Amino acid sequence: MVSVGTIVWLSSELMFFAGLFAMYFTIRSVEPDLWKVKTDVLNVPYATVNTIILVISSVWCQLGVHAAEHGKPHRGAARLLSLKEWGMREWYVLTYVFGAIFVSGQVLEYSELVHEGITLSSDAYGSVFYLTTGFHALHVTGGLLAFLLIIGRTFTTRHYSHAQAAGAVVTSYYWHFVDVVWIALFATIYLLQ
Repeated sequence: MVSVGTIVWLSSELMFFAGLFAMYFTIRSVEPDLWKVKTDVLNVPYATVNTIILVISSVWCQLGVHAAEHGKPHRGAARLLSLKEWGMREWYVLTYVFGAIFVSGQVLEYSELVHEGITLSSDAYGSVFYLTTGFHALHVTGGLLAFLLIIGRTFTTRHYSHAQAAGAVVTSYYWHFVDVVWIALFATIYLLQ
């Protein structure tokens, strides 16, 4: 039931982001000259590296799901550098770190764009850029909080059951969702300039 509920909720989130994409393309079609000028400021190589970081975090997340589904919440007494022995906790901590780097990278990019004069209230381009990427950043931050909760459960439960594994799995659904949404945003904002 938790998986089904999460999928239904993610469907509503998909509609939310579809609305943001509709807003982006509508405003872009009304103000095409604005896009010709403003997109030159975007740092595409930087955004590409940041995107790769987020995509790699999904790989770590899936490795954590694999460990959770096999009843391995953590590495136990194994050495930290013994990756084959890692459990869900270690993979999810790595996912968290990569996700935090991604959000920090967006904040740094925002500061550079503000320095270039692109703000939320500067023009239609700034509004659309910050609304779409900002709402995505809030969703990533929500995912990071979910990872903290799932990681914390590995410290508080004596027996790692199917219920804890289900929490890890649905958190991965959400994380993969925000990853796919970002790939679409990245392609739309940075590549379709």
